[in-house]
Formats: sequence, structure tokens, C-alpha cells
Amino acid sequence: MKQSKRDIYILSDTKVDGAKNLQLIQTKLIDLKIDISSFDALIFTSKNGVLHLDEVTKIWKTIPSYAISDKTAQTILNKGGKLVFTGKKNHGDEFATELIQVLQGKKVAFVGAKKVVSNLVDILIKNKIECTHIPIYETKCVEYKQKQTLPKNSIIIFSSPSTINCFFKSVIWDESFQAISIGKTTAKYFPEFIQPIISNETSLKSCVEKALSL
Repeated sequence: MKQSKRDIYILSDTKVDGAKNLQLIQTKLIDLKIDISSFDALIFTSKNGVLHLDEVTKIWKTIPSYAISDKTAQTILNKGGKLVFTGKKNHGDEFATELIQVLQGKKVAFVGAKKVVSNLVDILIKNKIECTHIPIYETKCVEYKQKQTLPKNSIIIFSSPSTINCFFKSVIWDESFQAISIGKTTAKYFPEFIQPIISNETSLKSCVEKALSL
């Protein structure tokens, strides 16, 4: 992967060639005893949902899993899950429309963050699919004693509404910065003075590739 003359930042500890890391968010397992044995299918829209569920129970590996993207799908496979479907649209609401046909007649659990920004569950329920949201983790901001400053002309990758929130709590925004949003849903949460570029796919690798093309 080529290198950029501009600094590119990912706001987590996930490593991607060509980018630096500034960890602003962390996920925390919600202390719950979860029983998923009655579900016919599991929906995951991030690798964090997979990783945290795997901490709680191993039963999920016997239940068909539906992933929003290749990255989430790979995490399911790496953990020994039963992957049966990977979305092509990569965005929450559009992913939900893809699932309508393949989930008809199934009892479904959407396993993910406590705070959900997409309408996935509502879309499925409106289409007569029994879907339950199971919050398995919550996202917290990493707290710094003082605000961080980044080099001028930096390209900042925002992978969720939480990263936007945590960024403005911990980092000083400069008008020379360029924002890249991992998806359309996240893009809706930027303040009006920022016009983000939307990544081609909902993956950090795709975000970095977009940044390198600028």
C-alpha cells in the first residue's frame, strides 16, 4: 500500500497499513447473562459484537450468522462461527433490506452495541420478521487529561458516531483536516461545518485506501 504525505489517523487501536492510531474509543462488555439458544439466526454489524458475544457464550457458533461486511464475516469465521450470509451493501439500513428475503420465518437476534444508530431492527419488524436487539457491549470514550493536537492537513477516519463524539471531546479540530466517514449512517452525525468523504466500503481498510487516494 502506498504512503501518503498527509497523516492519516484511525481513532482506535486497529492497525491498517498507511495509517496511524489515535485511540479515542474502547468497548466494554455489558455484564449480562445472555440466552440465545432459542434464536434461528444472529445478525452482526461489527466485529465487536462477535468478539464480545464469544466472551459470554459459545452456543452462538451453532447458530447461522449474518454479517454486514467481509470484515465482520471474517471475524465470525475466525472464531468458528457458522457464517451463512454476508451483505453486499455494507450500510445498516440497506443491509436490513438485503436480509428481508433470507430471514423470512426465522426468529432473529441482532447482537451489537447498546446504542444503535441504524433502523435495522425496525425495518425487519415492519417486514414481519421477529427480530430482537441484544446489546452485548457499550462504547466509551478514552479520556485524556488535555486536548490532543494533530498535524495540519491530517486525514481523520471516523468509523462510528461514537468516534465523532469522542473526537471532539479529546482533539482540537483544525480547518485543514479532512474527515472520512466509514458509512452513510455515521456521516449523518458530523457537525454542519464538516463535510466528510464517504468510504466505498464499510471497512477501515477501504477508508485508508480512500484517504491515500486524496
